[in-house]
Amino acid sequence: MKELNVGVLGATGAVGQEMLKILAERNFPVKSLRPLASARSAGKMIRFKGEDVPIAEAREDAFKGLDLVLGAAENDIAQRFAPHIQEAGAVFVDNSSAFRLREDVPLIVPEINPEDAKWHKGIIANPNCTTIVTLVAVAPLAKVSPIETMIASSYQAVSGAGVAGMRELEEEIEAGLKGEPYAPKAFAHPIAYNVIPQIGSEQYLGYTSEEMKMQNEGRKILHLPDMQVSCTCVRVPVLRSHSVSVVLRTREKITVDQARALIAAAPGCKLVDDLTNKVYPMPLDTSDQDLVFVGRIREDLTSDRGLNLWCCGDQIRKGAATNAVQIAELLL
Repeated sequence: MKELNVGVLGATGAVGQEMLKILAERNFPVKSLRPLASARSAGKMIRFKGEDVPIAEAREDAFKGLDLVLGAAENDIAQRFAPHIQEAGAVFVDNSSAFRLREDVPLIVPEINPEDAKWHKGIIANPNCTTIVTLVAVAPLAKVSPIETMIASSYQAVSGAGVAGMRELEEEIEAGLKGEPYAPKAFAHPIAYNVIPQIGSEQYLGYTSEEMKMQNEGRKILHLPDMQVSCTCVRVPVLRSHSVSVVLRTREKITVDQARALIAAAPGCKLVDDLTNKVYPMPLDTSDQDLVFVGRIREDLTSDRGLNLWCCGDQIRKGAATNAVQIAELLL
């Protein structure tokens, strides 16, 4: 197998660090590694496969000689450097939302639409974390009968806000136990012992940017341009793993038994569905691994073609870093 010169843009962040970990875990054929970050991190060392690798400053000329760049930076950084990555002849697998809805950029979940990677033009987009977790769970059903509508409520871990979000939850809990005040920084409100029913800014008819991603990205990935999605995204005091409650209606009826069999056999899924014995997907069980757990599968009481389900998946891994590395594996 050919070895590749690999860059990681945003290597010092939570997702960037996880990308390095997963490249090593999955034994991706890395010939040389170039971690890229801001000027303040340049020159520092980062561990990869037991060795210290120097961090380089992300600049326009920093991508020469690379075959692949995994992006773990914000939209403005991705947009700034994408042309230079393409000019250098590398493929850019980007985790930001900058390119996801561009018609000339594939948006990939490898378990669902790997064939779309074939028509890339130097950039492949990694979907939103909640979108990935939800679609891995429902795609086995959509392949049998197209999804017409989906109502989703997400319970999103603080890891979605990066290292700062995780640190804030831990520090708020510690301050609360000591009876000390704590001023939120990563979130608009306290997150410890609380839930915040807004993720992202308002985008459309009172829906946030995070909530609209489920419909807009889901249509593109599932190849269902008419699928209607109504979503509510909530930040919850959980460190890792997003949870999503889904009510979906398919064109033809899918029974509960059929749904369980389809999900149990689907790549990337694990059926965890035993209400009698209190066995169902939970964030503590799904953290630090790559499967999406699916359970609480039942008929929807408002539609004869509807199903309800509950799914959980690790936001940093399958929701971001692992999916990006899996996309890179498709290129091999």
